[in-house]
Amino acid sequence: MRRAGLPGRRANAYPLGTRSPPTSRGRPVRLIPRARPLDGKARFGLTLIAGGAVANIYYNQPLLGLIVAEFGERAALWVPTTALVGYGLGIVGLVPLGDALPRRRLIVLQCLAMAFALLGVGLSGNLLSLAIAHLLVGMLASAAQQAVPFAAELAPDASRGRVVGQVMTGLLSGILLARTASGFIGAHLGWRPVFLIASAVALAMAGIAAATLPHTPQTQRLRYRALMISIVGLAKTQPVLRTAALSQGLLFAGFNAFWATLALLVEAPPFGLTAAGAGLFGVIGVCGAFVAPLSGRFADRSGAKPVVLGGSLMVALSFVILWAAGAWSLVAITIGVLLIDIGMNGALIANQTRAYALVPGARGRINTVLFTTIFVFAALGAYAGSQAFLLVGWPGVCAVGLTCSALAVLVALRDR
Repeated sequence: MRRAGLPGRRANAYPLGTRSPPTSRGRPVRLIPRARPLDGKARFGLTLIAGGAVANIYYNQPLLGLIVAEFGERAALWVPTTALVGYGLGIVGLVPLGDALPRRRLIVLQCLAMAFALLGVGLSGNLLSLAIAHLLVGMLASAAQQAVPFAAELAPDASRGRVVGQVMTGLLSGILLARTASGFIGAHLGWRPVFLIASAVALAMAGIAAATLPHTPQTQRLRYRALMISIVGLAKTQPVLRTAALSQGLLFAGFNAFWATLALLVEAPPFGLTAAGAGLFGVIGVCGAFVAPLSGRFADRSGAKPVVLGGSLMVALSFVILWAAGAWSLVAITIGVLLIDIGMNGALIANQTRAYALVPGARGRINTVLFTTIFVFAALGAYAGSQAFLLVGWPGVCAVGLTCSALAVLVALRDR
């Protein structure tokens, strides 16, 4: 079994931007001692941190009506936008640091800083301070993307997919349940208590990280500039990484085309659901998140390609069902939600598992390439879905989603 952080095949012996280790009497000097195994307590901590951190960028969405009532209509644009932009900046600028500094320390520090940023959100007195605080929250919420490569680093090779799937279940559940939790609290207490409570939760997460996560040594000595340049090198030299990023990006584009327009469909005739009713579809989607560990186990046994191909076909099938009956049947929409989430999450775990296996000492930077690509495709998908809904209606959204998922199927079929 290869140790976490140690090189694998000779072609990938040392991560980009590093030098070969010094030798002593013809034998390599061991630079990276064995880390404590990833026990159940650490897996639970990473799962909780992944979900709790990413939830912070979605709390604002059900509260926008309350925030707009206090700060004006511009808040509807700036608050969610700054949170998501901050998260993207954190993936690009902070997540790669996990390849050069101990991840446990980074996670603890990000959670502590996030607690203060959330406190700033809850105490904001004007729109500018609210937007800046949300930008900082988004950047620091990238601690969720520190947790996933940390789990991959410490997991044994034979069970990496299962472990990554478990941690991703926490992250995906955090995304889906954040809106439900904040909407419920906001309806009873107002929008500010949501972020004050979230600040206390972030402090608790820092304590959980300190108590449950293993100490790991500094694996490499890389300057920040070299670390960032090496991300481009990884994208150029790792075709498997490019394939995984492209196929998952296409699936996320279809996923976001659907979710960006679902509320518009179900709140209009013939359904006439309320915003709360539309939000319940997010709870249904959590069922898809809980199949992630099963997908990881299958990827461990059979490889990533069949899981990615099966997930892509499932997403394509969901859009066929939604196109045929989604405009008039809540049952069809429910089936579509389940198939989209199960297929997309299953493919994601498989793509992450094979990407993390490429260069053991560069998992943070691999994560940056993967999720930056996903983030860009997700934004494009949401825009294309919204435009299609305005121009053509629900069939247009389904056409966008089916096209994206069909392209993902083709990428998976061409994958070697």
